[in-house]
Amino acid sequence: MTTLITGIGELTTNDDELGTLADAALVIDGDRVVWVGPAAQAPDADDRVDVAGRAVLPGWVDSHTHLVFAGDRGAEFAARMAGTPYRAGGIATTVEATRAATDDALAANLRRLVDEAAAQGTTCLETKTGYGLSTVDEARSARIALDVVDEVTFLGAHLVPPGVDPDDYVAEVCGPMLDAVAPYVRWIDVFCERGAFDEDRSRAVLLAGRDHGLGLRVHGNQLGHGPGVRLAVELGAAGVDHCSYLDAADIDALAGSSTVATLLPACDLSTRGPFPPARALLDAGATVALATNCNPGSSYTTSMAFCVATAVLQLGMTVDEAVRAATLGGAAALRRTDVGVLAPGARADVHVLDAPSATHLAYRPGVPLTWKVWRAGTRM
Repeated sequence: MTTLITGIGELTTNDDELGTLADAALVIDGDRVVWVGPAAQAPDADDRVDVAGRAVLPGWVDSHTHLVFAGDRGAEFAARMAGTPYRAGGIATTVEATRAATDDALAANLRRLVDEAAAQGTTCLETKTGYGLSTVDEARSARIALDVVDEVTFLGAHLVPPGVDPDDYVAEVCGPMLDAVAPYVRWIDVFCERGAFDEDRSRAVLLAGRDHGLGLRVHGNQLGHGPGVRLAVELGAAGVDHCSYLDAADIDALAGSSTVATLLPACDLSTRGPFPPARALLDAGATVALATNCNPGSSYTTSMAFCVATAVLQLGMTVDEAVRAATLGGAAALRRTDVGVLAPGARADVHVLDAPSATHLAYRPGVPLTWKVWRAGTRM
């Protein structure tokens, strides 16, 4: 079954050869894009959808979320807006609620959030464990996530549970917990931050994950200057996420590596923290991604469009840079080449905006502009 999407006013392909096309069309066959080019040259197809001059871009690739959880932290958010500073320890509140929830409740909440994101154009999504913090609860979180999302990350090293010795907990994370979770995940992550895991413990977690064949990710440099970026680059991590506090050496290290700097501007807004130096990273040549960091404590949004608008209006990124970071950048952070791009051979993840250009994502912030979405060739 082939589908021709035609009448595209502006087509963002993220393909170096194709570029951005006007008056364009593309053809989907099954779950793949098979043709892209001028609308006047489009081949015949079994089905035809005319988008009447609307803009089309690849589906959002949200490479950093925490969606397997239970409970609500609205009171914490209200207190933070009243002046209480954000600290990592609030995670423990969600851990308690998540451990008490049934599998069905966790799966239902996960599906609700994934569906919410998909309705806004997110077609590829990563999520982490990290609200179980025990071998049994981390393993069930990973198992539940694997049934719903594209990419699953093990984040047992999210926080040391209250009353547990940090070295004893790292030994559990690197031993029985990792053994139990590994069949369900592709990645391992660590919160390398004051109040969470120091450099030595972070390194031990990442190396244990590598020994199990997992790719590496790092939460780093969110709450202050620290070793997160340096450690991520040293070990060849796919991404280091947050990056709010970077010095010149951090920026140079990222620019000279394949490690993606994943920026989470909705989180910075919600915690009233500093924005990352996006302009400096881009000007240095670093690969940048944007992601929601959707979680119940510090960034409770599934809207990649909100993150794009914030990146343009607050981080100094151009619209093209922000859209690329939220699509192709996210794909790079997940080491994927099949998503974040609209070119022959790519997964048919198509996001149609009810606007003539992607500029409207920042020009009209907060307005729901998603008109139609295809994920892997299926209209959603």
